[in-house]
Amino acid sequence: MSLNPAALPAEAATFLGERHLATLTTMRRDGTSHVTPVGFTYDPASRLVRMISFASAQKVRNLQRGSTRRVAVCQVDGGRWLTFEGDALVTDDPVRVAEAVRRYTERYRPPGPRPDRVAIEVSVERILGRA
Repeated sequence: MSLNPAALPAEAATFLGERHLATLTTMRRDGTSHVTPVGFTYDPASRLVRMISFASAQKVRNLQRGSTRRVAVCQVDGGRWLTFEGDALVTDDPVRVAEAVRRYTERYRPPGPRPDRVAIEVSVERILGRA
């Protein structure tokens, strides 16, 4: 089922408030999928999924060199699931990284320090799911 990215139903918002990991799918150089577990947050006002990572991570390298920055972030728990699709941007801008870390900390826990921390921001175009 397709959901409105700016106004999620209450069940979907509740599901996103729970502490679950998700998967991020990016594309490798050879065109195959690279799927990795991630913690993420979603801001419906800006329609942004945010994740934190480090500069040398495979997912970051895939996004920086890839001809496509299309990604999918999928949270699953039993029969409940939400998939966020859109274009991703990797940033090392200190303000944007700090915002991603702040939101990650609220949902999960404070991350350990990393001098090479980056944020991955996904401009959400479509949300699919059943929560």
